[in-house]
Amino acid sequence: MKSFFDELYKQHHRDLFQFLIYMVKDRAVAEDLVQEVYIRVIKSYHSFRKQSSEKTWLLSIARHVAIDYFRKQKRKRDRIIETFDWTKNKESLRDGLPLPEEVAVMNEEVKEMYRALDKCSFNQRSVLILRYLQGMSIQETAEALSFSESKVKTTQHRGMKALRTHIEKAREGGGDIE
Repeated sequence: MKSFFDELYKQHHRDLFQFLIYMVKDRAVAEDLVQEVYIRVIKSYHSFRKQSSEKTWLLSIARHVAIDYFRKQKRKRDRIIETFDWTKNKESLRDGLPLPEEVAVMNEEVKEMYRALDKCSFNQRSVLILRYLQGMSIQETAEALSFSESKVKTTQHRGMKALRTHIEKAREGGGDIE
């Protein structure tokens, strides 16, 4: 088990971390989620049947961890919204989530693409990240996301179309993607 885990970490940690940072856009949160993925790997090691590659198995776990994180954040937001005094605090309602420092040094077009990617659906974003940023094949992406290959192709096509639309709207409006 220890050698399996060490090898898994050595080969796939960077891809795992990049996937999560692209999903949550916060380095500290991504680091916490990586730890959660490794905890789940240790707990479910016995059930790994090697029907897919270790990388797709790991990224599948990461995707589920990200989904759980977003659900938890939504529940927190909903509780805050219920108790928030809307008459007093209108100007303090800004989204303060910082982009990863890697994004800060990128040129403006790449930043624009990342902002547009945030506007895509969760499934579209997952497919586009795995296909284009992680360089996974359609088959590997399908395995990691528990999708059929045709669903990956359709989601990829729709995601690229949505990405183009969001970028064009931002350029027509002469400002940021909102």
